[in-house]
Amino acid sequence: MTITKLSRRESLKSIAALGAAGTLGAWSPLASAQKPLTIGVIYVGPRDDYGYNQAQAQAAAEVKKMPGIKVVEEENVPETAAVQKTMTGMIAQDGATLLFPTSYGYFDPHILAVAPKHPEVRFSHCGGLWTDGKHPKNAGSYFGYIDECQYLNGVIAGHMSKSGKIGFIAAKPIPQVLRNINAFLLGARSVKPGITCSVIFTGDWSMAVKEAEATNSLADQGVDVFTMHVDSPKVVVETAAKRGKMVCGYHASQAKLAPNAYLTGAEWNWLTAYKTSIEAAQTGKPHPNFLRGGLKEGYVKMSPYGAMVTDAAKKNADDIKARMIAGSFDIFKGGLKDNKGAVVIPAGAALKQTDLKLESMNYLVEGVIGSI
Repeated sequence: MTITKLSRRESLKSIAALGAAGTLGAWSPLASAQKPLTIGVIYVGPRDDYGYNQAQAQAAAEVKKMPGIKVVEEENVPETAAVQKTMTGMIAQDGATLLFPTSYGYFDPHILAVAPKHPEVRFSHCGGLWTDGKHPKNAGSYFGYIDECQYLNGVIAGHMSKSGKIGFIAAKPIPQVLRNINAFLLGARSVKPGITCSVIFTGDWSMAVKEAEATNSLADQGVDVFTMHVDSPKVVVETAAKRGKMVCGYHASQAKLAPNAYLTGAEWNWLTAYKTSIEAAQTGKPHPNFLRGGLKEGYVKMSPYGAMVTDAAKKNADDIKARMIAGSFDIFKGGLKDNKGAVVIPAGAALKQTDLKLESMNYLVEGVIGSI
């Protein structure tokens, strides 16, 4: 029986009282092996948002087909103490022993508050930077090198832009977002060295009105190819298409929203990370604390090209994609300057995708118009 958000949260006080009274049974490996693995998946927005949450939900839908697995889900859970209540409810009420709290803001302080209280439960968080010796061993993070796909988005944008102005609608200036913005511009500049990328930060993951306003504002300034890093790209895609502009998608495919404007897109394949954490839980292996992968590992993928994309653009992007998969292509290399003129990667140096410096990126590269 599916348990609603309301009933789960309302029952937490009685569950806590039972636990305090010692009436909750202790967890044991034998008992766990005799029943299905219950997994909880928590979304900050709706599961059908054509974006971040939908990409996670697509993975959860595939997990449901796996034998010996039960999945409970809850959507529209804000990055507040509400997610602590949801996690606690899934553990105590549903018997979940592996949780996927999928939004960036769930990690600190919320997972960090709940995980130590439930050492028998594994917490797999999307995007956070888990640190050995600092964070609980039963917590961990998974993420993908989707900047590879945003670089390829940029290559296509560089070929297709006629104005030499591309645009990026972003939520917050956190490292993962900055990495995508910079990769998008660097991909475009590999085609057109003088192209610029204007960025507008809306301030939150889902702000439809601001996303529409930002898209229209950049369109008024001559931007003719857009991409984004917001939870649901739907508004940006549809607004850009209405303005006669082109768009590269993000998170999941938005092609059917604007088939005449959609060039390609950077998509997640979260099932790869989910399966790794699930296999460890089922076999009793240590919880994978730090999962990362790109095109080569199957964590990310590109949307099919739209009919309007030129053969030259496709060939250019496909050649670079092949080099990325082969491990012979570096996105961030010297001498790279930020948009204030400071050298951020010295000449002769290159940062591999696994370099943790990229996960603390705090600058916009030369050619990006905007500020953090």
